[in-house]
Amino acid sequence: MISEQEALAAILAAVPAPVTELLPLSAAAGRTAAQDIHATLALPSFDNSSMDGWALHAADCGKAGVPLTITGEQPAGADRGLTIQAGESVRIFTGAPLPAGTAAVVMQEDAARDGNTVIVREAAQPGEFIRRAGSDVCAGQLLVRQGAPLTPQRIGVLAAQGFASVGCGKLPRAAIVCTGEELIAPGLPLPYTGSLYNSNGPMLAALMETSRTALSVAVDTVRDDLQALTECLRQRLEESDVLLIAGGVSVGDHDLVKPALQQLGIVPNFWRVSVKPGKPFLFCTRGRQVIFGLPGNPVSAFVTAILFVLPALRRMAGAAEAAPCLTTACALTDLHNKGDRTHYVRGHHDAAAGTFQPTGTQESHAIAGLSHANALAKLEPGAFVAASGAVSLLLLP
Repeated sequence: MISEQEALAAILAAVPAPVTELLPLSAAAGRTAAQDIHATLALPSFDNSSMDGWALHAADCGKAGVPLTITGEQPAGADRGLTIQAGESVRIFTGAPLPAGTAAVVMQEDAARDGNTVIVREAAQPGEFIRRAGSDVCAGQLLVRQGAPLTPQRIGVLAAQGFASVGCGKLPRAAIVCTGEELIAPGLPLPYTGSLYNSNGPMLAALMETSRTALSVAVDTVRDDLQALTECLRQRLEESDVLLIAGGVSVGDHDLVKPALQQLGIVPNFWRVSVKPGKPFLFCTRGRQVIFGLPGNPVSAFVTAILFVLPALRRMAGAAEAAPCLTTACALTDLHNKGDRTHYVRGHHDAAAGTFQPTGTQESHAIAGLSHANALAKLEPGAFVAASGAVSLLLLP
């Protein structure tokens, strides 16, 4: 059994390098930049007004109460090629190119028009309400670093540069196989006492979709039969980059994942991790393909997917920062890990109050408590956090 840190390091070192694809900006949000992106234009690309008002010559800055002759109007849009001299002013609007000779803009609230003249009531200072070319972005400036997420804000600055498309890390194709004689697809009647609905398949598929880390190609349910499981794994490996197998990875008589993988010539890189819930976790590679064996209990499957699967998918999609990020909060109750494995406690994080409260029972099958959780509190072996103490949190997608 290896530590959580050893497991994650081994996974991130083993996953294949990302593949690049070109996407239109409209489809790139949430993806990862495949290379550094530099500005090709200065922003603004021309000197312009930051206010609706009046353009002034340098000779008329610092003066108030003097009538200035209005010589034209410059709206936002095409530069009309206007020029102002001392004693003159041009009506100008926000974002409009500056007339030649403009030293400042006085906003319209500080001036009064009288026919063909305007009187400045509040003296303007040179440079006031002027946006200089390149004051926001210089040509050649690094805009987005390779591996950074393409947030709406970054999409905005790329659009402002005129980029219609962007190179992104290609999302891996992921298949999910859930094992267990007792599993029934949601929507069907439970045929006998002892049967239960497959929650892992829909949950894991939703996790990948909402985190935008992979494209789900299939969700299968396979009975506890070595030949059937081996054939299903063989088929899914033919069409996917990542394979998630939920259940059947422990040491019981009906845990057939390792024998099925062995029949396909696949040997685990490691098996079992020192975390709770989620100890019976398996990781394998075959060429550029990555295989995860998750515990069958839904909370264990979810926690190991958060800790190990999502970071791997992020790295495969090109993310520079793939590992989970922790924050801290104030515990509302005592938290005690009496075991020898790192324990992740499911609970609710109130961001406004900065607090954490466990939700429901903490057993590995208890999916109701998990459904109310938006964070996992990390407790190292033997750790005790008293109520009002600080606890480390991993926020959930």
